[in-house]
Amino acid sequence: MEFDKDLAARQEARLLCRQAEKAQAQLQTFSQAKLDAIVENIAKKFAASAEELAQLAVTETGFGNAADKAVKNRFASETVAAAVRDMKTVGILRELPEKRLWEIGVPVGLIAAIVPSTNPTSTVCYKAIIAIKSGNALVFSPHPKALNCTLRAAQIISAAAVEAGAPAGTVGCLSMASMAGCQELMGAPEVRLILATGGPAMVRSAYSSGKPAIGVGAGNGPAYIHHSADISRALACIAKSKTFDFGTVCASEQSIIVESSMEQAVRQEGQRQGFYFMSTEEAGRLAKLLFRPTGSLNPEIVGKNAEFLAKKAGFSVPANTRVLVAREQEAGPTRPYSMEKLCPVLAFFVMDSEDAILEKAIEVLTHEGAGHTFAIHAQDRAVVEKFALQIPVSRFLVNTPAALGGIGSTTALFPALTLGCGAVGGSASSNNISPLDLINIRRVAWDTEVNCVSKGPDVELVELLTEKLLARLNGKL
Repeated sequence: MEFDKDLAARQEARLLCRQAEKAQAQLQTFSQAKLDAIVENIAKKFAASAEELAQLAVTETGFGNAADKAVKNRFASETVAAAVRDMKTVGILRELPEKRLWEIGVPVGLIAAIVPSTNPTSTVCYKAIIAIKSGNALVFSPHPKALNCTLRAAQIISAAAVEAGAPAGTVGCLSMASMAGCQELMGAPEVRLILATGGPAMVRSAYSSGKPAIGVGAGNGPAYIHHSADISRALACIAKSKTFDFGTVCASEQSIIVESSMEQAVRQEGQRQGFYFMSTEEAGRLAKLLFRPTGSLNPEIVGKNAEFLAKKAGFSVPANTRVLVAREQEAGPTRPYSMEKLCPVLAFFVMDSEDAILEKAIEVLTHEGAGHTFAIHAQDRAVVEKFALQIPVSRFLVNTPAALGGIGSTTALFPALTLGCGAVGGSASSNNISPLDLINIRRVAWDTEVNCVSKGPDVELVELLTEKLLARLNGKL
């Protein structure tokens, strides 16, 4: 009989959810100290495998580079674990005596965790830590292009969790990557929440599942270099961000916007730092490679370096080239450089005024990337405030590499690999998703009225009759 992969994937999803539900029943009774011990062991064992998993991811997907993926793996383990270490997520979180109110953290329950191909191992550790920290079991659904490395990451985490006292089945992962298995997982009756990181189609599927979901939108963040900025530092930040794992972090810059008076200085300094400003012909050649006829990003260009991209497009670049830049003035579906490009390629917008830059940034984000990330390089507080009050994003980053600042590596934002885009971006949350997004708050509220003690049925009846009698008398008067 012919093997039915979709049927087998659906059955596996059901079995993993049943096992995880049993684990959830135990896990939700654990104290904060016991959950914390599990998290610490996960972080320790995963960090020890950071390089191995990074190499597996690059070999399997072809995206990015092993050195930066190892950094991501340590960020997802050590940095995230440190951030949640003193966080209270279960039991009594707050007592407010003056309001006669308690707040109790309650796990949401089994989580279906969708994993992207661009961060196929680091996302597994990050989601496991924030889920288990808040008392939740989870089952992962790998991307088909990253099945083996995601499965290996989940196995390391599962073993570490059980070793530290977690019930068997706390961490599960589909071993057959298919849309059928993923949909079965998201629709499973045991699943209480979907944590979706992936492409637009996957996120829409999560929100259409009928389950509560936290999904993220596309990143397409512009970077504004204001005339008050240190141009050299601003471009160094952008280059560092855009070349980190060859542009696969969704918070990374997708365009640079400057006033016309700044264009020459930015070009000169950019060229010195390895930015290659393409000719119109070269930009046209590369544009044909960026997206498929359907409008989706071409996977062949994702996470590839600048030299590879130029060669693929049929032109050569200097040996020190780090980022490819195309002049652009418009945003829309026919303008590929105005959209998210998960590789070291940037659009370059030159506008006549600060107000025109504000309008253009909003236009770009309205087309794609609303709610996600915006970067500004400026020393003028007034312009930072002006733009921050109007740009429709959840992360407004100042003088920092956007890829690293957005995930909380170079800023005080919570360290996260799932970045909510808020309602404007079609997301249920605008947060860098943390354990506090994966709990419900049970509120215990005492009566605050001082005169609500019952006086007894006889007294209450007499008072009621007296009130009615007085009302009649007053009416006669």
